[in-house]
Amino acid sequence: MSTTIFKPAKVPATPERIASIKAPPGFTVTAFATGLKNARVLAVSADGTVYLTRRDQGDVLMLKDADGDGRADGMPVTVANRAGMHGIAIHGTKMYVVTVKELFVADIMGDGTLGPLTMLAGDLPDAGQHANRTIAWGPDDMLYLSVGSTCNVCNESNPENATILRISPDGKSRTIFASGLRNTIGFDWDPRSGELWGLDNGIDFLGDEDQPEELNRIEAGRAYGWPHAYADGKIYPQSTPVGGITKEQWKAQSVPMVLGYNAHAAPMQMLFYKGASFPSDYNGDAFATMRGSWNREQPSGYNIVRIRFDRGKATAIEPFVTGFLTDGGQTHIARPMGLAVAKDGSLLMADDANGVIYRIAYGKGRKNAVTTMAPAVAMVRQTGKGSDVPLALARPETSARGVIGITSATIQPNGAIPMKHSDYADGASPALRWNAVPGAQSYALIVEDPDAKPASPFVHWVAWNIPASVTALPEGVQEQPRLTEPEGLLQGRTTRGSTGYYGPRPPVGDPPHHYHFQIMALDRMLTVPAGADRDAVLTQAKGHVIAKGELIGTYAQTVAPPK
Repeated sequence: MSTTIFKPAKVPATPERIASIKAPPGFTVTAFATGLKNARVLAVSADGTVYLTRRDQGDVLMLKDADGDGRADGMPVTVANRAGMHGIAIHGTKMYVVTVKELFVADIMGDGTLGPLTMLAGDLPDAGQHANRTIAWGPDDMLYLSVGSTCNVCNESNPENATILRISPDGKSRTIFASGLRNTIGFDWDPRSGELWGLDNGIDFLGDEDQPEELNRIEAGRAYGWPHAYADGKIYPQSTPVGGITKEQWKAQSVPMVLGYNAHAAPMQMLFYKGASFPSDYNGDAFATMRGSWNREQPSGYNIVRIRFDRGKATAIEPFVTGFLTDGGQTHIARPMGLAVAKDGSLLMADDANGVIYRIAYGKGRKNAVTTMAPAVAMVRQTGKGSDVPLALARPETSARGVIGITSATIQPNGAIPMKHSDYADGASPALRWNAVPGAQSYALIVEDPDAKPASPFVHWVAWNIPASVTALPEGVQEQPRLTEPEGLLQGRTTRGSTGYYGPRPPVGDPPHHYHFQIMALDRMLTVPAGADRDAVLTQAKGHVIAKGELIGTYAQTVAPPK
């Protein structure tokens, strides 16, 4: 294994160099706009207005091509300003933009400018190494937001890092859709199946040919390997999972990539082509920008790739537009970043090196882009699992004659839960104690909120294989899949998508929600792997619950907490 640090030098994007850009026969590549500096993410509204975020300048630019000549008219107009502006998505007559820590929404006015920005969230995770948040609207009418890892390889302390989040339109509900994604900047939904696909940036410093960039089919509740497993099942040599979980166990619970692409090519924005002006052979395929390597001897990336699909299955990733890498790989005229389909069906690509938006068009025809959203059934099915079901102790899986008394030093029966146990404050789990049950081989604990919406009941804690000798848990239990104290206690995934205790976080102003701390005594240890969900635990517990009990507490957040 060898590690190389080499980034080709930037040279001006002269007309001669632009003319040397290569595309398949019948395609032309021209400059739609120039002089835009740090051009990052692109979005196109239904009327054809082009919007561009610039991270270094902290703004959103508006560009129009009223005369249809394939070039932006006049000077761009600044329509929004916020430090670190990056991700952008249009939904109806509203625009959503995201910085490192904040998510905003604004009305799109009749002339294409924006009304005042309203903050929907101001507490996104800290960025570290990967600060480039991206957003897209899913077919289920929910906003999806990619949050990269803070590092190259590490055990994150915030479970929302290295994930894709799923957020309600009003910003009040936020869950982790998928995890183990180091930095999935580009993602989109297959317009035929409605399934979510994304390109993840691979680990650095593993050598020129490792780690490949990963194409993943991303599903709700699944983990995709990072930081301990990668690619098609390789194990990262240096890292160590917390809680005594082995790397083989971590790998077994992770989904391998579907396809790999050249290591260190740096995938950026990705989209399925919904235009009608490209040849029919492109229908159902996707495109992605590869910003380009800095961590290998022979540069990779610096191009647009085509991702071929056959009946919903990704079959190949291949170069589509090349020539941004120049002088035998020693220089570049562009680092491809943003990608969008223009109203006329052409493809727009933003270059954040020389500040050019390129237009990739086929022939002379101009056919409108298809704006139909992908079907919602896949997202609804995946995210609806475990919702609209009875509380754990009311389900047939937990049928039992015995009764357990459960108490807490800080929560009285039907009393208010102190703020320190909520996710608005410390988020520390409460100390719990229960009666020993003769014949018990282990205990399991499930905490649920039946008053939550849209997911009900909302699972706040799943723990099992609590040793039979243990009848109490201290305040502030570690939020990790396996504990070493008590030894062997396993914890699973909450509705939030995190592992371990997740404190009450009802919307501000809601009436008090009820939180059911449900304890079960089992006549066996379970073989459910760490990180599993409530339903997997209950399925295996069926027929083995010998006693059960619960403690109910309430929580309401009447005022917004200080930032």
